[in-house]
Amino acid sequence: MSLDWQTLDRLSRGKPAELTALLIATPEPERLAFAREFDTRIKAMTTEESWKQLENPAHGYALIAIGCLPSAARAAAALGRREMRASWGGIPTDRFLEIAEARQLPWLGDLGVRLAERMSPGSSWSGEWAFLEVLLQAGRAAPPVTEGVVRAWISDTQFFRRNSKPIRIADRLRDSRYLDLLLPSVFTIDGMGRDLNYGHHTPEAGWQNTSGFSVAVAQLVAEGRLDRRQLIGATVERLVRGDRPAWLRPFTLLHELLAPTTDELAAHTHDYARLLADAPSPIAALAQRALRSLDDEGRIELETLLEASHQVLVRKEKSLVKAQLAWLEQIARREPSRITEVLETIATALEHPALDLQERAQTLLARHDAKPDLTAPARPSATLAPPPLPPPAAMPPPIADAVELAEEVAALFHEQTGVRWERILAGLVTLRGTSLAEVLDPVLDRHPHALADHVGSDVRLVLLGEALNSIMRPHRHGNAWHRLLAAVRAAREQTPATRNPLIASPDGVLTLRIAELAVEVTRTPVPELLATPTTTTGSLDAEVLLSRLRRAESAGWQPWPADLEQALLRVPRQVDATVLAEAGKLTTTAGKRFAAWLADGGLPDPTSTRVEQRSAARRVLANLHPARTGGLLENHLTKLERQPTPHYNPDDVTTSSGVLTMVVPHHREVSAAWSLPTLAALADQDYRGSGALLPELTECTGPIGPAMTLALTYGCGARHETDRVAAVDAILALAAAKTPFASAMGADVGDLCADGMVKLTRVVNALTDAHRAGASTAVWEVAATAIPLLLPHRPRGLPDLLELATQVAAEVGARTTIEGLAEAATTPGSTRLAREARRLTTVLTG
Repeated sequence: MSLDWQTLDRLSRGKPAELTALLIATPEPERLAFAREFDTRIKAMTTEESWKQLENPAHGYALIAIGCLPSAARAAAALGRREMRASWGGIPTDRFLEIAEARQLPWLGDLGVRLAERMSPGSSWSGEWAFLEVLLQAGRAAPPVTEGVVRAWISDTQFFRRNSKPIRIADRLRDSRYLDLLLPSVFTIDGMGRDLNYGHHTPEAGWQNTSGFSVAVAQLVAEGRLDRRQLIGATVERLVRGDRPAWLRPFTLLHELLAPTTDELAAHTHDYARLLADAPSPIAALAQRALRSLDDEGRIELETLLEASHQVLVRKEKSLVKAQLAWLEQIARREPSRITEVLETIATALEHPALDLQERAQTLLARHDAKPDLTAPARPSATLAPPPLPPPAAMPPPIADAVELAEEVAALFHEQTGVRWERILAGLVTLRGTSLAEVLDPVLDRHPHALADHVGSDVRLVLLGEALNSIMRPHRHGNAWHRLLAAVRAAREQTPATRNPLIASPDGVLTLRIAELAVEVTRTPVPELLATPTTTTGSLDAEVLLSRLRRAESAGWQPWPADLEQALLRVPRQVDATVLAEAGKLTTTAGKRFAAWLADGGLPDPTSTRVEQRSAARRVLANLHPARTGGLLENHLTKLERQPTPHYNPDDVTTSSGVLTMVVPHHREVSAAWSLPTLAALADQDYRGSGALLPELTECTGPIGPAMTLALTYGCGARHETDRVAAVDAILALAAAKTPFASAMGADVGDLCADGMVKLTRVVNALTDAHRAGASTAVWEVAATAIPLLLPHRPRGLPDLLELATQVAAEVGARTTIEGLAEAATTPGSTRLAREARRLTTVLTG
């Protein structure tokens, strides 16, 4: 009997048994003859096919592929397409193997290896591995050891249920025939720790919220299934190599569970010394305990210990420094013949920024009658202002050809930046007449999930897929196409009362522009985009835009509306008189709008006001009130009314580099106001990552209002150090530009930290770093404004702020009176608050 597509397509939708029987019953020549038509049909399948059907036809198409295709290469090409990969986890593997056995295929293992090589680290998941494992085992093949394979394998081992029964991770690892091949790479691939933070199940305690991977590996070591010496070595090497602190936790826990003996610790003495000096605090504490154990047994050279101590004694973690000082004092008593070296090491702590640790070091030195030449040299004064910032960088050159465009699109799936998006959009417009499918299709095939239009997908990437379809396959579109039409129609109407469906915040402007490109690139094509910026901040030189509009007028084409308005928003408010005069000579509608925009001074700054939200906790944000009614984008950007209760959603705006701030690069207060919920979540929800917005905001121009100073305060109060570092960078940039902000920020610190809404201890850490980096004058203004607001409430961390203020006041030569400080200084008793208040009073009174 001959095969026909209608029958096979119908059986592919939920009837695997009938489809399998039909394929097996068909003679081999007829199956092979159908291969060409199958290839044609599978290439016409859209990414959305697997999501919009109740019964996913891709599962059946996989059976057709193994039933009809003649080689592993052809089968891998079909099954590896982005439209098929999203469905690997649902393929009925028993039917798949039944067909392969009936055909007596010798290349199942080769097929598994080929598909495994296609696995991307960013899109690998356990469903993919379950399917590949079946192929590899049936073909007696080993998988390639790639990051995609290792991530998918470890994800699958941490699936806790099979056939509705809980399975321990240790059992999954023990039963895996690829344990010895793949496990070592879990310790060598950066970022693997993020895939290991899962719970584990025990019959006695049920589900445990700890790292099941660490417990499982330790159990296999105890059983003798894994080599203990190798695992300890791999764990220590992973900690030395470093990674994000959260991603190192499973390895830290594994080290604790393995509990290395003194001999095992001694094999890694120098590694522990490095960790003590440089590792994140929990790992440094682990290293400190390990070295202390070695010292107790006389298994560590004093030179090694003293060298590590020099570095740990200036770390900011007081607990580490105190423990190290206590340890060194014991060594000083134990090694009288080398007391000079030990005391010289203790003197390093005199450079510590904490005054109480300096005093402790001085006490230890005095106790051993240390001579003056043993004391550390005084720390040089900080520069009172950071160095000036360089001008904004120019945009990279335009994308030159299809290969470079494909490279940028591939990079987009891993990191979205405003600069990359702008170059890609401009490249799609200028290169649309070239053969893009040949180089772009392989890139898109590697990211099937990213382009699928389903709940939780990245709308911008989905719309990029639609834009590429518009260029490469104009008649092939998915469900997202209707959203594009609606968004572009709203842009045409420009009704101020109706919000555009794709713009929920300023970064939605990029989404709308992608939609506009997808709709217009073949309907009303233009030779270039107007809005492509001239600097990486998003600013567009007015003279460059004038030249683009002249070319449009000369060639007789009209720019797209959203592209034109975005271009206007990027032009600086102050332009050369010559450009203004030349703009007045333009005759097209777009040209006249540009001339009027320049004559009016561009977009007027909206009014920014503080607004307090309350529920179980308090949150302070900012509203925006427009100065006028303008076009679609302007109306969306300049009007913002917050609700009276907080909306705890950290994804209010994108954290992709430059996407938000490049929309209105000369109105940073607008971007700051929209981003406040996301930035507040750093401090009051302990979210991570969006602090990178803060330096981008400071690269913009425009006045600083309550939104910007609140953003800086939330950034300084962030839970994670990387976000606080970004806030410090922002403070340094503003201080270098001599932009007034510090007093207003100090008022926000006093308000937000008084009731613990923002943790003052975190803010002090950030301000300390800013002081050390040279922004001492700005830090003093923040502290001097915040202290009188905080003294009546005495939040945790106030003594630390007073200590910092003492150091900074001495640097800047401050002589002033701070309300309430004298009363705090004369408080009876010897509390640290009183001691620090007295220190600060002494400095301020000379």
